[in-house]
Amino acid sequence: MLRTLSFLLLTVAASSLPAQIMPPQPDQQLAHDIYKEFIEIQSGYTTGATTPVAEAAARYLRAAGFPASDIFLGGAKPSKFNLVVRLHGSGAKRPILLLAHTDVVEAKREDWSMDPFKFIEKDGFYYGRGTGDDKAQAAVWLATIIRMKRENFHPDRDIIVALTADEEGGGPFNGVDWLLKNHRDLIDADFALNEGGWGESSPDGKKISNDLQVSEKYVINFTFEVRNKGGHSSMPVPDNAIYHLAGALDRLGKFGFPLKTNEVTAAYFDQMAKIQTGPMAADLSQVSHGSQPAMQKVAAASPAWNSTLRTTCVATMLAGGHALNALPQLATASVNCRVLPEDSPQYVLDTLIKVVADPEVHIANANPENAAGVPSPMRPDILAAVKAANSDEFPGVPVLPIMVVGATDGHYLRPAGIPCYGVQGFFFTPDDIRFHGRDERMPVKSFYEGQAFLYDLVKRLATP
Repeated sequence: MLRTLSFLLLTVAASSLPAQIMPPQPDQQLAHDIYKEFIEIQSGYTTGATTPVAEAAARYLRAAGFPASDIFLGGAKPSKFNLVVRLHGSGAKRPILLLAHTDVVEAKREDWSMDPFKFIEKDGFYYGRGTGDDKAQAAVWLATIIRMKRENFHPDRDIIVALTADEEGGGPFNGVDWLLKNHRDLIDADFALNEGGWGESSPDGKKISNDLQVSEKYVINFTFEVRNKGGHSSMPVPDNAIYHLAGALDRLGKFGFPLKTNEVTAAYFDQMAKIQTGPMAADLSQVSHGSQPAMQKVAAASPAWNSTLRTTCVATMLAGGHALNALPQLATASVNCRVLPEDSPQYVLDTLIKVVADPEVHIANANPENAAGVPSPMRPDILAAVKAANSDEFPGVPVLPIMVVGATDGHYLRPAGIPCYGVQGFFFTPDDIRFHGRDERMPVKSFYEGQAFLYDLVKRLATP
């Protein structure tokens, strides 16, 4: 999962007071130890496995007194296990699902300034692959449910923690998809809390907003393909597969899908207008009311805001030709689309066909099983709980509902009838979010602040 909100043009008015709550020292230590162990397990999609992470989590749970009957280990293949554990409540309300994925994007030692699979504390940061995406939340959820077990907490609903495989890799080994299809009863819930929303801070450390992800774009990968009879390169003709493809991609590069807002993004821009104090504030406010001229200005000001306001499609991979001295018989391009929840796959395909305007370019959906996105409802009880926990931990910092422009495992849960909300309470500077990149890191203070915030939030949602 990747989300980058650019605030380069913001003049920040909001700031936070010092955190009022921190976890007790033993619980901080527990979260630290779990975090460290998780980071140092190589669980990349192709070079690692999630099963050792699931087994390590199960060991902590057994040591905390969870019975074997409440711990599940299993997955699509032996190396891709998921863990699900349940803390039983009174049953007065339906369960809450606390979700995090345990796989990570691949990381090469030669690309990093340190070993990506060593948990290193340096200059106020924890370094290592997965420190931000998503082993911090996995460690916190596990530490949270263990703390609640030790405190003999009796919630009004079951609390389920699911640590799942292959959110980054997707495909047949994705843990949420596999659990829904094979063990729906284990994770069936009133709603889920997941990654996808975190805190935004300015470069000087002031907290700007704590973001609550309510919806997300979904992904469609298209293949542009041109086939041709080819021939000898000494006798070129205008009907060249590469030229057809190049023309199609040039037209795509000059095209923009319509700019628009939905319930979530309108609320986001309305709140951003209250935070922004510079000349952009008026435009952000007008965007929230549907002004097209304001949307044009805001989209031009920030790639992230542009992506928030429209479906986007971009060429990401190219291939063509088979010999230096032959006319190409095949030219292809991969086009990655990040689609607004309200835009259908058929609408996107029809639009691309019109934009390309060349019958020689065949456009195919490479993953037709993807359905249109489904936003989660803006539930007052969840919003109230998030705001209350946020006020305890980060007084004065606003909560912003957002639509993530990347993708999370929420896109499996929402169509299955389980609303999903991205919330973490880990604060990052927008231009230093290193998820998927080199020297990934998490501010040490932010990790424990997020631990306290999420514990408070879960207790509020699990009791009257």
